[in-house]
Amino acid sequence: MKSRKTYYSIMIMLLISFLGINDLFAYRPHRVGTTTANFLEIGYGIEGIGMGDAYVSMVSDVSAVYWNPAGLAFLQGPEVQLSYNPWLVDVNSSFFAAGVPIRNVGTLAFSLIYMNYGDIEVTTVNMQNGTGDFYRANEYAGAISYGRAIANWFSFGASVKYVSSQIWHMSGSAMAIDLGVLIHTSFFSPTNKREDGMRIGMSISNYGTRLKYDGIDLINPIDILPNENGNYRDVPGQFRLSEWELPQIFRVGVSVNIIKSSNQILTVSMDALHPNNNSESVNIGTQYRVIIPSFGEFYLRGGYKGLFMYKTEYGLTFGAGFSKRLIGNTSFRVDYAYRSIGIFGIVHSYGIGFTF
Repeated sequence: MKSRKTYYSIMIMLLISFLGINDLFAYRPHRVGTTTANFLEIGYGIEGIGMGDAYVSMVSDVSAVYWNPAGLAFLQGPEVQLSYNPWLVDVNSSFFAAGVPIRNVGTLAFSLIYMNYGDIEVTTVNMQNGTGDFYRANEYAGAISYGRAIANWFSFGASVKYVSSQIWHMSGSAMAIDLGVLIHTSFFSPTNKREDGMRIGMSISNYGTRLKYDGIDLINPIDILPNENGNYRDVPGQFRLSEWELPQIFRVGVSVNIIKSSNQILTVSMDALHPNNNSESVNIGTQYRVIIPSFGEFYLRGGYKGLFMYKTEYGLTFGAGFSKRLIGNTSFRVDYAYRSIGIFGIVHSYGIGFTF
């Protein structure tokens, strides 16, 4: 009993030291709006979204390519996931991931995030109701990931990704890496087995080069000497834009099985986040998993995203899903997640997956 109290005290001290007393009560973010390609921090993988993004220590499926690539090491077989994530103001995003475990090598995976902003009407100062023309904007990130277990309780992973953003005739790109580790401990194990004990996960996402836009839309006629005659008027000139950092996120989290029996598991998870474009925050989540013999598994999820974040619009999340066993080792999975984003309304996300 005494040792358990000690473990709780250590975890609380780590959380407070990470956030800082000033962060919890009086911190004001000073870098909001200073990064680009912010679609990378929306959250992808329906299971994690339903748990309030508190998933860095729990992930063990192919969505680990987003949350923590170390989780790829625990794939039981080849796996494919596809999710559809409608976002704000008719913006849509999609996520695809596929992973294959290779014996004595590790797990290799490929993923693609695609953000589509739709058709946007062109407006000018003189034609503020629209010119009749439309343009498109889209962004995507493709990644190759690798995860491997060094022991049955420790794994590491890494991703290399290419990020691209396009607005009409302008575009920019950047390269980034993700790194992560996942540790299985015997602490608080309801079965006294290490695999059922507390899990600790850490990851850093989108650490890489800066993104700079370039294209013909930046070329405009310029009169370099407007008060003098006889010079070249309307000389083609090009604006030089600044470079922008990607939204880097450092995550550290823990998850504990509160209940673990032969047919049901109740798990509670908590993540602490340190981004480079906002204040620190905490995500919490829970998952109730029921194993149904001869059918598969059923999941209920809930969480809260953005605790302690300054002026956040994030809030409650919910989710549900099921996994149906098919012939052999094949299974089919369907998941749903609900997100509340304050004044921006409700966002629904949907996903399917296959394990072979």
